[in-house]
Amino acid sequence: MPKRMSTARGREFGAGVRAAIAGAGLTSRGLAEIVDWDEAKLSNVVNGKGGASQLEVAALLGICRVGAAERAHVLSLYPETEIKGWWQQHGTCAPIELRTFVENLAAAESLTSWHTHMVPLLLQTVNYMREVLLASATVPEAELQVRLKAQLAMQESLRGGKTCTFFIHELALHLQVGGAEVHAGQLLHLLLMAKWANTTIRIVPAALGAHAGLAGPFTQLTFAKYESLVWVDTENSSLLAESTDAITGYEKVIRALHAQSLDEADSKKLIVRLYDASCPAEGEAATRRTVP
Repeated sequence: MPKRMSTARGREFGAGVRAAIAGAGLTSRGLAEIVDWDEAKLSNVVNGKGGASQLEVAALLGICRVGAAERAHVLSLYPETEIKGWWQQHGTCAPIELRTFVENLAAAESLTSWHTHMVPLLLQTVNYMREVLLASATVPEAELQVRLKAQLAMQESLRGGKTCTFFIHELALHLQVGGAEVHAGQLLHLLLMAKWANTTIRIVPAALGAHAGLAGPFTQLTFAKYESLVWVDTENSSLLAESTDAITGYEKVIRALHAQSLDEADSKKLIVRLYDASCPAEGEAATRRTVP
């Protein structure tokens, strides 16, 4: 069955309206009766197909007692639900919760992530994650704990059974984030994660030199019902690429990284060697535990 046309904006708008209805303790039929709409009209609005004015949508959200900030956000999406591609500008730094990425990550069927200079967020230990946040020049220190909680919650989505492939450059594993103990703990965590049935970790060796991923990190999400998207995270903005040409380009990069990276077994062996070097007294035992 072909995947139906859908955009990140449209899905976020629909999710916002559905959350408003549920938060008000109403059913779609009950709300349709209150606003004097056909259920089909409400269904079209929730699914981003139009059929109502922005004023009517505002009235609907008002009836559901949606807060001002959320109401403004949902209304801003309504005229743009069919636009592919979304550059989200966050200001000084990213928000505590990356709402769009979190919602799409939860719905995704598979994930393919590439990172060049540090361990991907979804594979970080809490100690590694804390050190990354503390080193940031823009993240307020007062938000440390709440950001840690939000990022750890993102990692829970990996337990849902989606297929995950992580390409990591070797140099990212040499970067000693948080000192020797944190570094060793992170390497051991990667070895444990690599044992998960749904998780594949592939290392791009430093000896390769130039490679297909030099343009920078990204994450591709694929869905059972929707077309895929690519998320690119920067210091103070997020880009969601959805156009066919953009996705085709990123898929070429993924195929090249697949060809250029070490296979799963050799990737594990490399991580073990780095772990051994970080805590040689435990190296032999770690090798026996992690490598078949």
